[in-house]
Amino acid sequence: MSQHFTKFLHYQTLGEFLEFVSSNGGAYINNAFGPSFGQDFEVIDPASGTEWVTLKGCSEADVGRAVAAASTCFESYRRIPARARARLILEWDRLIREYKSEIAHIITLETGKPFKEALGEVDYALTFSWWMAGEAERTHGSVIDGAAIASNRFLVVKKPIGVVGCLTAWNFPVALLVRKVATALAAGCTVVAKPSPETPVSALMIAMLAEHAGFPAGAFNVLPCDMKHTPEIGRAICEHRDVKKVSFTGSTAVGRLLASQCAPHLKKLTLELGGNGAFIIFDDANLPLAVNSLMQCKFRNSGQTCVSAQRVYVQCSIYNKVVEMLQSRIASDLVVGPGLNGNTNLGPLTTSRSVSKVESHIHDAVNRGAKIVVGGRVPDYTDPNGYFYEPTLLADVHEDMLISKEETFGPVLALYRFESEGEVIRRANNTDMGLTSYFFTENANRIWRVFEALECGNVGINTGMTTSAEAPFGGWHDSGYGKEAGLKYAIDEYLKVKSGTWQVDFDQNR
Repeated sequence: MSQHFTKFLHYQTLGEFLEFVSSNGGAYINNAFGPSFGQDFEVIDPASGTEWVTLKGCSEADVGRAVAAASTCFESYRRIPARARARLILEWDRLIREYKSEIAHIITLETGKPFKEALGEVDYALTFSWWMAGEAERTHGSVIDGAAIASNRFLVVKKPIGVVGCLTAWNFPVALLVRKVATALAAGCTVVAKPSPETPVSALMIAMLAEHAGFPAGAFNVLPCDMKHTPEIGRAICEHRDVKKVSFTGSTAVGRLLASQCAPHLKKLTLELGGNGAFIIFDDANLPLAVNSLMQCKFRNSGQTCVSAQRVYVQCSIYNKVVEMLQSRIASDLVVGPGLNGNTNLGPLTTSRSVSKVESHIHDAVNRGAKIVVGGRVPDYTDPNGYFYEPTLLADVHEDMLISKEETFGPVLALYRFESEGEVIRRANNTDMGLTSYFFTENANRIWRVFEALECGNVGINTGMTTSAEAPFGGWHDSGYGKEAGLKYAIDEYLKVKSGTWQVDFDQNR
């Protein structure tokens, strides 16, 4: 048993907990595990490429039961006072904090990310549960005076939208889930969640903690499944009449498909999709700050983040200097290995297909004239069955390469030269994506110009970290629509608005 897993609820060891989930797992509906109609599936440890737990999977046939449970619960849960909902979320938050180490341990086994990063993910997730506990009390409507008719008063109220389908990706399995579910529960909605096939155990842990926090049966249901049944469950959730909203994080291709499946019922959607972020370093930037921020932004979670620095533009006069600094930092700072090793800070990729994509992008770039400065291979000092790839620095990258057009989702840092501000803005915006970009400069006027000009939903200004509970997060263009997090923006996605018109009789002589 790892030192990071000491207990979880009344399960005293990792083996005891996994035995319970494996034997009793499947559909988690109405605060209880029950029979499911899918196939057993293996969850793989990316560090070794081997199975570490087998779960009972769900299928399309389980969706109706989960939605029925959520619908029944919604009728009473939506009437719970906002402060009572907030207290439930705060107790859930407390339990997640209590079991942070155990949750992080499972995240590392599922995703491969270093244990310290997994702890950081849980801390990040907790910012949303804490924030949304407060937002529960701030879903206020308004009263508007008539503009054309002085006696008119317009009453505006906000009500929870209903059952919400939450479909999450594997790269931040707990943070993405908590961000969506906490917002839905704060608004007075109930949830049917489908985690990624790679990361079902952490989702079940989070749901079990919600039960122990006191959420009523049916408020938070989870349908774990294998890759085969993922499309049919997603479609069934989108097409079910009683699901009133879907929130999805994943690829643009899948986002388009889900949007088409939701269209017949005009279902409300939040789509947080792919990115192709530009990271711009101007010649007046604080270079140590820029390089340090780039290292964190690019190599966090082995580059498997939608807000990763995909295209790094460096002004020509400082290009060689930045190459030298990055080469030195990659060699000195990054330790590749299994995520549960204490000194590892760059774990394996989460899936074998991710390694194949990294290799194809590097091969294409080199064939088109890019140069490998460091890395560019599968390391020979890690488990040969694991999904490892060395951190790689590519120089002299151009827009005609695959790496310029697609998310790599791996530890590959691609450098481009640019001459002028106007040029780099045009090149940064030359993508169908619009999630997150970054730039570094000490020029105050340039800060305003570039911030206004970048075509994306989120911009890092002299920082490589942009997402937080306080600020709205979401993309433009093919990176999706709708917002997650932020004061009122996120919770409004889970509310419907009703207005009433009242004509006041001001005759005081009646």
